[in-house]
Parts: sequence; structure tokens; C-alpha cells
Amino acid sequence: MKTSLSKGRVLILALMTLLLSACGDDTAQPADGARSLPPVEAEVVTLSRQDIALDKTYSSLLRSDNEVTLVARVTGTLETRQFEQGDQISKGQVLYTIEPEQYQAHVQEREADLQSAKAELARAGRDAVRYESLLKRNSVSRQQYDQALAEQQVARARVAQAEAALASARIDLNYTQVTAPVSGRAGLSRVNLGNLVREGTELVTITPLDPLEVRFQMPLKDALELRNQLQLDDINRIHASLALGETADDTATRLQGSLDFLDVRVDQRTSTVQASATFANPNAKVLPGQFVRVSIEGLKRYNVIAVPEIAVTQGLMGPQVFVIDADSKARARTVKLGEVAGELQIILDGLEPGESVITGDPAGIKPGTPIKPRAAVDAVEQEGDSA
Repeated sequence: MKTSLSKGRVLILALMTLLLSACGDDTAQPADGARSLPPVEAEVVTLSRQDIALDKTYSSLLRSDNEVTLVARVTGTLETRQFEQGDQISKGQVLYTIEPEQYQAHVQEREADLQSAKAELARAGRDAVRYESLLKRNSVSRQQYDQALAEQQVARARVAQAEAALASARIDLNYTQVTAPVSGRAGLSRVNLGNLVREGTELVTITPLDPLEVRFQMPLKDALELRNQLQLDDINRIHASLALGETADDTATRLQGSLDFLDVRVDQRTSTVQASATFANPNAKVLPGQFVRVSIEGLKRYNVIAVPEIAVTQGLMGPQVFVIDADSKARARTVKLGEVAGELQIILDGLEPGESVITGDPAGIKPGTPIKPRAAVDAVEQEGDSA
């Protein structure tokens, strides 16, 4: 019996040894497998500084800044209207007449007053000459001679007064013809013919539509960057396009123009700078009162580092990208982001020229992952070449 028990114990010990050996092999395999993971194939580029083109878009409520509302400058009956509502008006075109006969009569009256004043001045002048001659012969007193000179001065002043009154009357006569100070589209006439209008009565609004001047607010940072660029480039290289907000991709409703003004003052309420662009607007495709988007084209950022936007992920310390170290392994690098230029993300800090960066989708890549670089289309260089 002892022999049987001994054999049983030996068999049990052998089985336990086999089980322990099997467990030991299972626990060791994952560690060995982790050390032998194959490299992950990823798109990699070597960074370099270059010029990047970018576009900026700003929203604006369209208005015609040269719009003019005509008002009556004289009082009288509105006699004629020489345009149709909604017509295209030319600068200098006569639009209304306001009782010109009355003001023509005023002009003639002032002309008569001027002739009378001139005749009085001539008489006073002759008297002054005669009294001067008599004074030399002691036929009149010095006081009489001084009185003649004073009357001559008064007559001269009355002539000047009459001339001013005549000029004023002629101005009023000119105001009886209301002319357009700008070219544009006429709105509704606000006064019907035959009505009495007074000085200041609004008559019609003229809205210039072609060209169209658009003012919009540019964030202070963008304005400063643009002003820095204008020190290097001609403003004529900066172009602008305008599109309706709801149909931005419809080329039929896009207008091409140019940036022609950037203010030098900052609106402290909004921290923005006012800018202005001019657009040709044939056939009045775009009208004041519409919400539009103004795109500034030709902007650049010089000597910057940029990576495809897809290469940027969010890490524990903020935005990050994966760089390739000397052992061809991925290392997370926290970066400071700048502007987005199309599909590119400008990097302000955290990367240096010459470093290799994973530019494709970093999904599945972790710090320490071996990387096998794959030939990639250099999006950064393409964007720089297109500029």
C-alpha cells in the first residue's frame, strides 16, 4: 500500500509541475509579443518653413455707403417729376422742379435792387468829387465834404448788400431744380406732384449699386497681420470676393472686387477694425440690406511651419502632434496652434524645421509606437506652391 501511495504522490507532483509550466508559458507570451510588434506604416514629412496662403471670410450686412436722400432746399409747389420710380439715375440729372417762376421773380427783383444801388453809388461818387472841388475853393465846409464821403461809403455798402441778395436769390432759383448728386437707383418718390414742400422735406432716395462699397469689421489680430503684410506687398495684390450668405457656393451671386481701405482706429467695444472693399455689381445682382460674406484673398503668412489639420490631436497637455524620434518611434509633442489655412494648421510653437512629423490620421498610434514612414503627398509644400 505504501508503494501505491508513493506512486500516486509522484504522479500528482508531476501533473502540478506540468500545470505550473503551462501557466508560466502563457504569462510570458504577451510580453514577448509586445516586444516584437511590427512597425505601423504612416505618412511622414520633414518640416520646413515656408509661405502659406490663406483666405479670411467676414460677415456683413450690406449697405450702400454712398446712398443719398434728397430733400427740398426751398419752399414751393412740386411741379414736375422727371424720372420714373426705380429708374437708374445719372449724376447731375434733373429730378424735380419746385415752382421756379416764383424764385425767378425774386432774382429779377434783386437785380433791380442792385441797379438802383449802383445808380445811388454813382450819384454819391459825383457828389464827393464836386464837394472836394468846392472845398478847395472854400465854397463848402469840411463837414459837408466829410458827409459826402460818408454817403458814398454807404452807397457802396448798399451795392455790396444788393449783390449778396442777388446771389442768394440765384442760389434759391437753382434749388428749384433738384438734381441727383450721385448715380444710382431711384427709390419711391415720397411726395406727389402738386403738394407743397418746405425746406427739409424728403423727396427721394438714390442708392448707388455699381460699384458697390462694402464696409465690414475685421478682428484686431487679422487687421494687424494684414497691416504687416501690406508693408511687404502692394495692396493691389489683395483681392476680395462677395457672396450671399445663403448661396456662398453659387458663382452667379459672387462679386469680385478689391480691398481699398483699412482703418487705423480700433473699435473698443468690439475690438475690431473697419475695412472697406469695392465690388463691381452689374445688373444689381446684390442689393443693400442683404447679409453677405466678404472673403479676402491673397493673404499670406510668411516663414511659418504648418502641418495637415488632421495630424493635430488633443492630448492631456493640449493640442499635440506625433514626431518621429531617432529610434523611428512616435513621440507626442504639445504644440501651440495658429491659424487654419485650408487643410493646413499653422504651428506657432512646439515644432522645428527638420523634424519628421506624422501627417496622416494618427488613429491607433500611441507614444512609443514603431513607425514605418510611407511616401506621402506633401500637403504643406503643395499649399505653398499654390500660393
